[in-house]
Amino acid sequence: MQTHEQQSPQSAAQQPPNVPSSAEIQATAPGQLRVIKRNGTVVPYTDDKISVAITKAFLAVEGGNAAGSTRIHETVAKLTSQVSATFKRRMPSGGTIHIEDIQDQVELALMRSGEHKVARDYVLYRAARAEERKKAQPEEKAHPSIRVTQEDGSLTPLDLGRLEFIVNEACEGLADVSAKAVLDEVLKGLYDGVAAHEVNTSLVIAARSLVEKEHNYSYVTARLLLDKLRAEALNFLGIAESATQHDMVEYYPKALAAYIEKGIELELISPELRDYDLVRLGQAIKPENDNQFNYLGLQTLYDRYFIHSNDVRIELPQIFFMRVAMGLATREDDKNARAIEFYELLSSFDYMSSTPTLFNSGTLRPQLSSCYLTTVPDDLHGIYGAIQDNAMLSKFAGGLGNDWTPVRALGSYIKGTNGKSQGVVPFL
Repeated sequence: MQTHEQQSPQSAAQQPPNVPSSAEIQATAPGQLRVIKRNGTVVPYTDDKISVAITKAFLAVEGGNAAGSTRIHETVAKLTSQVSATFKRRMPSGGTIHIEDIQDQVELALMRSGEHKVARDYVLYRAARAEERKKAQPEEKAHPSIRVTQEDGSLTPLDLGRLEFIVNEACEGLADVSAKAVLDEVLKGLYDGVAAHEVNTSLVIAARSLVEKEHNYSYVTARLLLDKLRAEALNFLGIAESATQHDMVEYYPKALAAYIEKGIELELISPELRDYDLVRLGQAIKPENDNQFNYLGLQTLYDRYFIHSNDVRIELPQIFFMRVAMGLATREDDKNARAIEFYELLSSFDYMSSTPTLFNSGTLRPQLSSCYLTTVPDDLHGIYGAIQDNAMLSKFAGGLGNDWTPVRALGSYIKGTNGKSQGVVPFL
């Protein structure tokens, strides 16, 4: 029931310092109304999201069966028009509006039209979402004696509040695990002046050491590793310096579009992926599927599969699966729908593609086949040609199967040299 985005926290006066960049503002046409979202990004103003929000407010009060009501459709259209007219009257030459201002106008429009029950439900929903946002943010709490060395050499107090939040989040929904046990273990290994990148490493090592006591700590360890991965990828893509798993509902859709552009720029992925409906695909991403990984699975993807630039991973797990799905769907009639279908299969672990497909799908060399079978002829040109073919196939992750049957056996006569064959072993 919210307009333009699903999250609802601080007022404009409390906005964090991620001010909209000139590039973000220039993305919209001159004179057009723009919306400042709560994360600081700027998007074009559109009526459709306001209509959706108001419709949801009516359905929450009158029930889902009212979805087909002509009265509701007409009322929603009228209220949406009133809200938009207010801002166009205020800013005839265009301008920027904060998301909170739009929601305030929706409330006023509902009240003035006599829809008091709907307005009340809308207000309560906004308040509930604001409270959820507040609870989902880590509380700042400096450690009394441990300082962290940042990349620029400065020392800052260890943020114990964020540490506790991240560990508690990693333990959510898992039986027989203790956030306190992980925190106690990690604090044993931290010291004054510890490097910033070592803090997450210490978290992962601390949780991993408990796996032998309880298998579910493998999932805790994977989620703590995700914290490092999120910081790498989101920072590289210019979206955020760090994020919690709860934040990924907001960040994943933006990260997909940014990743596609950056990957094309770095010549790591195919420009064809730009032709997809990235907004639709971004909304289809399921951040909660990140929590299905155990430690070994995620560490393997981190070490070998995620696309990287200068050893920095620029893929997040769900973006990795979406990139593979997009590569698989490139030649489909309805490629957006098929990409979402493939993504849901992969990200749910109901099906998993083979290594070459995971490596290469959606890249500049989309070699997706797992195995190649060849027959080696009985002459030197053929033998060494087959070895060269093997090398090139293996380079792009193809598995090899060679039939050496035609090559003469050990001790066989060689007419050209009047000698005897050494068989296949020297070539193997």
